[in-house]
Amino acid sequence: MQEQEKFLEELVLMAEEQQADAILMAGDVYDSVNPPAAAETMFYEAAARLTENGRQLVVISGNHDQPERVSAVAPLVSRRGISLVGLPTSECVRLHVPRTGETAVIAALPYPSEARLAELLAGDGDETELRIAYSAKVGKLMRQLSGAFQPDTVNLAMSHIYVLGGLECDSERPIQVGGAYTVDPSALDIGAQYTALGHLHRPQAVKAGGMVRYSGSPLAYSFSEAGQAKSVMQVDVVPGGIPQTEELFLTSGKPLVRWSCRGGLEEVWRYLDEGRDRSAFIDLELHLGEAMSMGDIQKLRKAHEGIVHIRPVYPGHEAEELVSSRAQMPVHELFRKFYQRQSGGAEPEEELVDLFMSLVSEDEERRDGEAE
Repeated sequence: MQEQEKFLEELVLMAEEQQADAILMAGDVYDSVNPPAAAETMFYEAAARLTENGRQLVVISGNHDQPERVSAVAPLVSRRGISLVGLPTSECVRLHVPRTGETAVIAALPYPSEARLAELLAGDGDETELRIAYSAKVGKLMRQLSGAFQPDTVNLAMSHIYVLGGLECDSERPIQVGGAYTVDPSALDIGAQYTALGHLHRPQAVKAGGMVRYSGSPLAYSFSEAGQAKSVMQVDVVPGGIPQTEELFLTSGKPLVRWSCRGGLEEVWRYLDEGRDRSAFIDLELHLGEAMSMGDIQKLRKAHEGIVHIRPVYPGHEAEELVSSRAQMPVHELFRKFYQRQSGGAEPEEELVDLFMSLVSEDEERRDGEAE
């Protein structure tokens, strides 16, 4: 909660300093469909502050959210410049900007789950057919929304979806089963000048028609995000113009670090005495010759409240730990690590990763055919 509060404070200051006309939040207002009252209070207070001095806020629901809950107060806040869109609708969001006299038209599509689309995609179709059907439906909805675009308006789009080719993190809950609920980038080729996406936690651009980007999460939610620079994207655009963008980096989140202490508890206590990573969250891998006592664990957690995980490793268990961690790793991440090891640390190009994943997919299809 403290980190969230600090981020929202930083976002409000950014909006004021940059003289933002509008803020777009592309889903996942909350972490669950039944958020605690404190989280709702924090969101409403932040929304009120973000819309001071004529600024406007547009929010869509994500896969974590209960859509009706997000939009429940829409009638009360719409006059304050807050647009809350919980369920997919055929109506665009329209913003009039007094500062410039311009109008923005936003094709806003909240997380389009199977239930929210009121369409049964499961059944006899294979995964490829399901994905194509889902992607086509999303593309149809986006094209319907883009019908409101005009040459003299700022034309934007936003959604909470998983576009093929995006890089995931461990902390993202799956929004598709077996890869069926993914969207082809062509579904977003609707003539928007800028498309703001939510869901993936890593900030990244999407190879699609026009300028399409995931802002990423404002905070790191798992140690798979350690080292990621969190940011918000500032977009300056006029009707018919090419957007000018600037990535504004955030400083409010705590760093995530991993300690691998082969020297056992003695090494950990030396780190703590040195004050190492005092403000960070820590994933502690601790090599031991004998089991830790509950007293040892409690002392460590009391000495540094940021210790999140304590993972003891005993002699002979290293290989087992390595196999287990690899088994839980996404295929594309395994390939990246293999490439780095073989090339001495170089990062593979995205085209190479995509090619490898397409070969994996072809191999799986071949095996499925042989099994039948």
